[in-house]
Amino acid sequence: MLIQLSIRNIVLIDACDISLQRGLCVLSGETGAGKSILLDALGLALGARADTALVRKGEAQGSVSAEFDISGNDAAKTVLRELELEDADTVIIRRSLGSDGKTRCLLNDQAITVAGLKKLGETLVEVHGQHDQRTLQDTTLHRALLDEYAKLVGPRKAVAEAYRGWRACMNAIEALKADIERTAREQEYLQHMRSELKQLNPQPGEEETLSNQRTTMMQSEKLFEVLNEAIAELSSGKGVIASLRSAQRMLTRSALSANFTAIVEALEKAAIEAEEASYALEKTGQDATFNPQKLEQIEERLFALKAAGRKYNLPVDELAALYKEVEDKLALIDSQEHRLGELERNVAAARTAFVDVAAKLSESRQKAAAKLEKAIEQELKPLKMEGTRFRVRIEPLEENGWSEWGADGIAFECATNVTKGAKEIHYAPLSKIASGGELSRFMLAMKVALSAVRSTPTIIFDEIDTGTGGAVAAAIGDRLALLGKEFQVLVVTHLPQVAARGSQHLLVSKQEKAKKVITRVEELSPVEREEELARMLSGAAITQEARKAAQKLLEVV
Repeated sequence: MLIQLSIRNIVLIDACDISLQRGLCVLSGETGAGKSILLDALGLALGARADTALVRKGEAQGSVSAEFDISGNDAAKTVLRELELEDADTVIIRRSLGSDGKTRCLLNDQAITVAGLKKLGETLVEVHGQHDQRTLQDTTLHRALLDEYAKLVGPRKAVAEAYRGWRACMNAIEALKADIERTAREQEYLQHMRSELKQLNPQPGEEETLSNQRTTMMQSEKLFEVLNEAIAELSSGKGVIASLRSAQRMLTRSALSANFTAIVEALEKAAIEAEEASYALEKTGQDATFNPQKLEQIEERLFALKAAGRKYNLPVDELAALYKEVEDKLALIDSQEHRLGELERNVAAARTAFVDVAAKLSESRQKAAAKLEKAIEQELKPLKMEGTRFRVRIEPLEENGWSEWGADGIAFECATNVTKGAKEIHYAPLSKIASGGELSRFMLAMKVALSAVRSTPTIIFDEIDTGTGGAVAAAIGDRLALLGKEFQVLVVTHLPQVAARGSQHLLVSKQEKAKKVITRVEELSPVEREEELARMLSGAAITQEARKAAQKLLEVV
């Protein structure tokens, strides 16, 4: 609820402080007095576009301060949390606008962006004017209003979840189809790679092993020559081992053999070690045998591996991993058709689930639509629109129009000047209603009928009674007063029948001060209010008859 509005140097207003109450507050004044300036100033505080023309001529800066009680406004508190601002039951919005176009916004002395201010403002104040047709034109809002009127938030949430599940399945199948298309283009190349790599059969670490073998093989020829020379030395003549054995036998057979025991043992030991050395030389020679054919095979293998590495722009050691990756991709291609079939079944099941919950929501909407039609038509009667018919048109959408809101297209429509017993009624969108007066009354009827389910704490009606008068004006006043019992309602009006229903009356007037015209806003006392109603009834020259009529209007209230 708007508690206080303070304005400084905005257009014709030099300084203005207004305290506002609950219920129906009316603002009256002569044409051009500046009533619209108040709404422009409030709009500035609620995040409207900053126009330097709003700054009072000759002033460097204009400012607006608005204080709101949001103790019962959960939507506003949610926005505060979203904007990471401190929670509070009262918010004071201050916005300044310089003549150079620079603007500054504060909320409870914390900086806030204009976008954040606008988002918060949408939860605080709702403005309706004679030509404000946003609610009437926005069919998305019609759908939301119907669902809230019928308390279908739960079923609609189930529909939204089912729709998102269906879309997730659709997205998965589209992604798989894209993968299939892409891999199908690669399949022939992948098969060629697999054949080539399979034939090559690269092994991890193979390059290093082959390089070591090649190095050893290239060194083995020279080693083999050295070994042969050493073996030849050991074998030349009778041979070292044969000579040692022969000397051992000679000493053993001698009659003096007892004197040669230590020597015989030394010769035995030397012979054994010579045999071991000879064996080691032969074994090393066998292992180091130079094999030109094997060296050629090693070199060919190394060349093939390095050529493949260059072709695929990979280190040789990564060729084995590439081979596995190619095998996996080809296996994926083979399995994709099976996966596609599985996803298609999932899509069908998810679509069926969505259709089922959407159908139940549609059925509930149909029932609620009939009640809403009756409720709004009941509100139209007191507004002297008995010949107007209201309809909630619910039509099934094509599948490409389905959404988280379900499968229904919903639009509010009406027909005017319908005679009693008419067989054919031609409905049209609400925005096509011919006269501004009818449009205003229709909007008011909708607001009263839907107020229980969708409304901000403060509602402003800017001259929505234009083009009406007499009994219609009185009916508008009655409906506004009824609305004022639930909300804070501010009405800018020129009609005394409407002004008389207010619980608070503010007069907007022009005055001359220091050769400058300024706008003043003052709350009227009961006596002053009677005089203002008389002025509204008779014009500039207030007659006794007008005063009596004003008294009667107030007595009726």
